[in-house]
Amino acid sequence: MSCYAVVGMGSIAKRHLANLRYLHPDAKIYSVSASGRNTELSVHADAVISLDQLLEEKPAYAIIASPAPYHVTTAKVLLQNGIAVLIEKPLADTVESCEELLFSIDDSQSCVVSVGYCLRFLPSAQVVKNYLSAGKLGAIYNVESNVGQFLPSWRTDKNYKDSVSARKELGGGALLELSHELDYLFWLFGDLELQHSWLRTTDELGLDVEDIADLVLTTTSGTYISVHLDFVQKSTQRNCEFIGEKGRLVWDLMMNTVTVYHATGSNILYAEPQYNKNGMYIGMLQAFENIKIAGMSHLATIESSLKVIELIEDAKQSNKWRRIA
Repeated sequence: MSCYAVVGMGSIAKRHLANLRYLHPDAKIYSVSASGRNTELSVHADAVISLDQLLEEKPAYAIIASPAPYHVTTAKVLLQNGIAVLIEKPLADTVESCEELLFSIDDSQSCVVSVGYCLRFLPSAQVVKNYLSAGKLGAIYNVESNVGQFLPSWRTDKNYKDSVSARKELGGGALLELSHELDYLFWLFGDLELQHSWLRTTDELGLDVEDIADLVLTTTSGTYISVHLDFVQKSTQRNCEFIGEKGRLVWDLMMNTVTVYHATGSNILYAEPQYNKNGMYIGMLQAFENIKIAGMSHLATIESSLKVIELIEDAKQSNKWRRIA
């Protein structure tokens, strides 16, 4: 009987367990506590086991959904034992850790590993990707990427200050937690260069990490990209706009719509507001399971995810951390 595992006990780990059960109803599915102290059994798991026990079970693959600082240590153990690994974003919390993992698998061509940037599997994301890749917007001059959601409303079952998102030692902060935006910009445009960063921490949330981040990036062709990430907006937004030679493309990730505006009017390229966003997680797992046949497809690689962390570190180093009332 085939088996699968999820390392971690948080909300994203529970989502992955449920999705594995959906995809493989008759398989053995294990939950692995990253700390070894948590034995809470999910309704979708058959048992909570240790990492050593998991190695004996030889799962088809494991999903690492523990806090970012622990990703690389666990991934190295699994990969060295021939177990395929899907690592929840971000890849790690430091460039040093990412490079450690990359170097450890450099000589092995049999390792199957990817990073869980699931927004790539949102249907509207693939419409945007195809539209831009086909050159239908012409030269792209400006891009504005925005995401904001009030952190205390993310998970109402616990104090937001106890969440991974809020704690520096667990890889918290807007840059790491909301790095999906940085990933999809690399996916759409290739190499990006940081021109400016402005990171802030408000008294409103009382965190020791940035809860607002604003970046200015440029592409090799000279496209100007502004990125805004925050934990403070009371009305959630997630969108991206592209101004190009042939018009303006508006991508609303919350509504799962893509609209193009041009000189003579506008066209809706895609609209499925009722789309169940769990579908993008399912699609990501299916792509990962099919990786040996179909290749990386839309999956994020170790190399592309390292670029995200390098950009985040550059943003932190070039910015003077500021607290605002």
